[in-house]
Amino acid sequence: MAFEPPQRLVKALGEAYGETVAADWLGGLPSLAQEALERRELTCERVMAPGGRSSVVVLVRRADGTQAALKLVPEAARPDRERAALAHWNGWGAVRLADEVADPAALLLERLHCEVSLRSLPEAKALLEAAGTVRKLWVEPAEGHPFETVEERTARQAGPMREAPDEVAPLVEAALAARAELVASSPELLLLHGNFRQGKVLGGDRTPWLAVGPDPLVGERAYDLARLVRDRIDDQIATAAGAPATRRRINRLADSLDVDRERLHGWTLFRAVESGTRAMAAGRRQDGEMLLEFASWL
Repeated sequence: MAFEPPQRLVKALGEAYGETVAADWLGGLPSLAQEALERRELTCERVMAPGGRSSVVVLVRRADGTQAALKLVPEAARPDRERAALAHWNGWGAVRLADEVADPAALLLERLHCEVSLRSLPEAKALLEAAGTVRKLWVEPAEGHPFETVEERTARQAGPMREAPDEVAPLVEAALAARAELVASSPELLLLHGNFRQGKVLGGDRTPWLAVGPDPLVGERAYDLARLVRDRIDDQIATAAGAPATRRRINRLADSLDVDRERLHGWTLFRAVESGTRAMAAGRRQDGEMLLEFASWL
């Protein structure tokens, strides 16, 4: 099986795991895909394009004719954790695993409407559906789970943030101070999606909307909700009312999901600054500046 990986995947993997790791995985991708297809007796229909930024999804048919999706993931992205989270949710609010093969390179998933995400809806409706979906995912993790905590993940992220240019030092200091206060008093340890946003919720058949692509961890709901606050950031930046609109969105999401407003505000600040400084370090200056401008509103 041969195909050209999307350039945004190549760039994203290099940024996340280093160019050597990315190149090695991408170089072996055709053989990995072929082995995964043969092991499960799958027929390839097509590769999703442009696809994601951390994986390749191949639309397939099983031997019995049913449709499915084969997701190929670098080992560095910890697909074992994604598998564990999806198995624990068992289709409740999230895409369902379609087999139990312990394959470190691939996940076979139920077929969703891959071209239809919540981003296709008007903003107010999209946020409503997103809230209803993410609420289902916040459950107690299984005993002996493999997931890291919010405190552990954000501690790793804090190091590179301190290396940001002096011009953004005040924002970085504010974000790190917010994190320190938040992790000192975490109110709950629930299973979280970890990367939840409108684009991670796709249309389904057995239920209208299902979450995909988790980067699971355990911690408080406010952390998980923080990424959703800045969805459609381009639209927020483009309007003169962006700052008050963002604060209203925080309040609305917090109230609708019974999440503390101040904790959601703090995690929104931290996650925006972390993403912004990481984008700047990777040379994505426009993305970084936009995220840091958003953070300055908070």
